[in-house]
Amino acid sequence: MFPYIAAITIAFAPSDGLPARPAASVGMSAERLETIDRIVNRGMTAGGYPGASVVVGRRGFSVFEKGYGRLGWTKTTAAVVPDESIYDLASLTKVVGTATAAMILWDEGRLDLDAPVSRYLPSFSGGQKDQVTIRHLLTHTSGLPAGRDLRRLADSPWEARSVVMSTPLACRPGACQVYSDLGADVLAFAIEAVAGQGLDGFLAERVFTPLGMDDTRFRPEASDRDRIAPTELSSPRGYPIRGEVHDENAWALGGVAGHAGLFSTAADLSIFAQMMLNRGTYEGVRIVSDSAVERFTRRTAGTRALGWDTSDGEGTAGVHMGASAYGHTGFTGTSLWIDPERDLFVVLLTNRVHAPKARRPAKVIADVRADLADAAVLSVVDDNILRMPASFRADKAVGWNRTVRRPVVRRKPTASRTTTKKATSAKKTTAKPVVKTTAKKAPTKPTPKPATKAASTKPAPKASAAKKRATGTSTTARSPRKSGSELEAT
Repeated sequence: MFPYIAAITIAFAPSDGLPARPAASVGMSAERLETIDRIVNRGMTAGGYPGASVVVGRRGFSVFEKGYGRLGWTKTTAAVVPDESIYDLASLTKVVGTATAAMILWDEGRLDLDAPVSRYLPSFSGGQKDQVTIRHLLTHTSGLPAGRDLRRLADSPWEARSVVMSTPLACRPGACQVYSDLGADVLAFAIEAVAGQGLDGFLAERVFTPLGMDDTRFRPEASDRDRIAPTELSSPRGYPIRGEVHDENAWALGGVAGHAGLFSTAADLSIFAQMMLNRGTYEGVRIVSDSAVERFTRRTAGTRALGWDTSDGEGTAGVHMGASAYGHTGFTGTSLWIDPERDLFVVLLTNRVHAPKARRPAKVIADVRADLADAAVLSVVDDNILRMPASFRADKAVGWNRTVRRPVVRRKPTASRTTTKKATSAKKTTAKPVVKTTAKKAPTKPTPKPATKAASTKPAPKASAAKKRATGTSTTARSPRKSGSELEAT
């Protein structure tokens, strides 16, 4: 660790995003990068999202920066521009915000990764909670459940905070790994206790302002509303969401939370990604130490690093990212992946939760994320050139919108069942006219019919009717069972 350099609070980096350079100047193929157009457009055409903002950078430069579509589905909404369009980052807040704040405090020796959380938050104690450490919170192994419905359980941000703090553990700390928003929230509370200020103010002062990330913040200004991508149309709040955090629990906490709440542009995130690739510094401004970057981005528990996720050769990082690559995704349709081995990063921002037209928008964005990461890595041509695939996931669009026909399985009737059914049908057909005739003619024709005729006609239906009364069987004919196929969306 190294002592924090206070001078960074008066040194500022440029705020226009990374400088642009031709792909060839940093060992990449412009032709291969053009594959990104097809990938992103396919996801948009399929109805997965109305627009997207993409930045690919290498060796300190932006080599591919482009906006697609619009902020919303209507032509009246603004076109997407990477250095202007603001998106709700959702869970990218966990790494761009909360984990970065933890890195700074760890650098300064003010936050011990293996200290119990109760050291910083005395009210988070009792029973197995005394065993929960800061490291547990960062690796999702604290034992806390994934989340709670804070909107229904609390009437104010302070009450919501109390609900989070009082949440019982679902398992013993370190014994299970559950991706937990609550864990990120408790971590944020600990950071605020150590820093002596709110998470939003701390990050603005120590990260975003020094880096020149002017459009990155919690609770955006109302004046920026037209630049912000809308999210949910039919929300539990009773109105369309735009300029407010989409996540209901983050909203219940006042819009500032450890697990969600940050808004940003793709250009701003490209600066952050480059700072991480530079091992904690950008344009002469040091945010964290190189040892902090190494410690927090190294795989620690499963695929999890401290706050960050890591590439495992599948999932949203694609199949070609290096073994040391790390990143994260956000529920609203965002992702950030960083590959130190290739000095490469990929930023994708969408609002796939905004009235998606695709049947399975989550599948669409998952494939597009992975394809984008793969396309970026495959565009590196200065060392170990990889072969371009004949098609990407987005070209196949498996499970995006197609329905699967599942025929209804009907049992083939056996011979005995067929005979019984026919016999019953015959009895029902003859029973009705006989009963009606008997009921009407009994008062007017008391004279009995010949025995031979009665034996041949009446006993069978009477026996059938008696049997039906005894067993409670209806004499009404049932509608025939429908046949055909059932359509089910994947």
